[in-house]
Amino acid sequence: MAKYMTQEWMDLYKDALNASKTYEDSAKTWEGDFYFICEKGGPVKETMYAYVDLYHGKCRAAEIVDNPSKYKPEFVISTNYTIWKRIVSGQLDSTQALITKQSKLTGNMAKIMRYTKAANEITNITKQLPTEWPE
Repeated sequence: MAKYMTQEWMDLYKDALNASKTYEDSAKTWEGDFYFICEKGGPVKETMYAYVDLYHGKCRAAEIVDNPSKYKPEFVISTNYTIWKRIVSGQLDSTQALITKQSKLTGNMAKIMRYTKAANEITNITKQLPTEWPE
């Protein structure tokens, strides 16, 4: 079990994405990278940044970033720890979190909407990761 938003957790995430045939098939023409931002609050003492580079159904990079200016990703999804925990644990649908403004997406929403199956598979994979939550 890996602690949430650690490099060990990101390595598991990358391996799980790259092992998923369903994700590969649903994202075979996708090109784009993300920052997943967990905002400071609760047990999270500093804002955390996870960078993920997705390309044609594979994850080329997944890393915790100390300096958010290191990358200029096409998309940024941010929310607080409580919402991320609910999404990752399967208690809240990631699309529903965006629609209800519990999380925020910057980037081309039309592009994201063309890949809803891939986005859902990313969430499904995340829910399967053995995750230790900070408390």
